[in-house]
Amino acid sequence: MNSFEVRTSRREEIVDITRQVGETVRRSGVRDGVVLVFVPHTTAGVTINENADPDVKADLVAALARIVPDGAPYAHGEGNSPAHVKASLMGSSAAVIVADGELCLGTWQGICLCEFDGPRVRRVFVR
Repeated sequence: MNSFEVRTSRREEIVDITRQVGETVRRSGVRDGVVLVFVPHTTAGVTINENADPDVKADLVAALARIVPDGAPYAHGEGNSPAHVKASLMGSSAAVIVADGELCLGTWQGICLCEFDGPRVRRVFVR
C-alpha cells in the first residue's frame, strides 16, 4: 500500500497534495487506470478543486465555517464536532483517472487534503 504523510500547520487549512499523488502514481508504474486517494481520518477530507488561485482554498475554508459554525450546540464532547461535520461534507476520498502514467486533471485542478482539526500529521493512502 502506498502512502505519504502531510504535516498541517493550522487548525483548518487546505493543502495541495497533487505532486505527492502524482509521484506515487509514477513510482507505482501504473500507466492507465484510476487512482484512489484516501485519508483515514474523521476530521480531515480530500477534495479536487482549483489549484491556481490560493483564494479558492481560503474561500472554501470560510464557506465551510459559515455552513458549520464552531459555536453551534453539538453533542460530541471532544469539542471538534465541526471538524467531523466538515470532513463528512468534503469526503474521505477522491478518484482520478490515470492515462499514460499521468493524472488526468483539468488545467486548474489539484488534489487537496482538507484539515479541520489541526495542526496534525495526516496519512494519505494512494492506490
